[in-house]
Amino acid sequence: MADGEDHPRAKFHAMTDGTPEDWGIIAGASVEFGRELPTRLIAHLNLLKGDCGGFAIDRLEHSLQTATRAHQAGEDEEYVVCALLHDIGDILGPRNHADIAAAILQPFVSERNHWMVAHHAIFQGYYFFHHLGLDRDMRDQFRGHPDFEHTAKFCHVYDQEAFDPNFKSMPLEAFEPMLQRVMSVPKRSIYLRAAAE
Repeated sequence: MADGEDHPRAKFHAMTDGTPEDWGIIAGASVEFGRELPTRLIAHLNLLKGDCGGFAIDRLEHSLQTATRAHQAGEDEEYVVCALLHDIGDILGPRNHADIAAAILQPFVSERNHWMVAHHAIFQGYYFFHHLGLDRDMRDQFRGHPDFEHTAKFCHVYDQEAFDPNFKSMPLEAFEPMLQRVMSVPKRSIYLRAAAE
C-alpha cells in the first residue's frame, strides 16, 4: 500500500505527542500493511533468482526445491512455508541468514518450526563444515533439545537434498496461497493484546 496523501496520517511529530486518534490511524494502516506481507515475501524470494553462489542451482530454485520436497512428503502448510522461506535472508544476511528467516517467521509459526528455521544453518553445517575446516558436529551443542531431531530431519530430508538441477519444483505461484494462509494472522507478537483470562 502506498502511503500517499489520500490516506489519513497521524498528526504528531514526536511519539510523546500522540493521541488515541493518531494511534488508531497507525493501527489501521498497520493491519493493511500486514496483509500485504505475503506479496512482499514473494517479491523478496524473486531476488534470489539468478544468484547461484557457486551452487548448481540458484537460491530461488533451492528454496522451491526444499518446499516442494516438504509438500510432496505431506508436511503441513506451516512447515512447507518454513521450507520455502528458510533461506530468504541470504541476500541481506549472508553471515546470519537463518536469523533473518526466523525473525520473519516467528510471529506466524509454532515455536518448534521457528526453532528449526533459526538453527537450520548450524544443522546444515553437518554436511559441509568439515570441508571448510569447521566443526561439522557444531549442532551437537543442541543435542537433547526437544527440537533437535525435528531440525536434523529438515536438513537431511529436505534442505541438503535440494540442489538438483534436474528436480521438477513447484512454481513459486503454487506457494502463494500457503503464504497467504500462514502469514496472514500472527500467533504471537508484542503488538497483540493478551487473550482474556
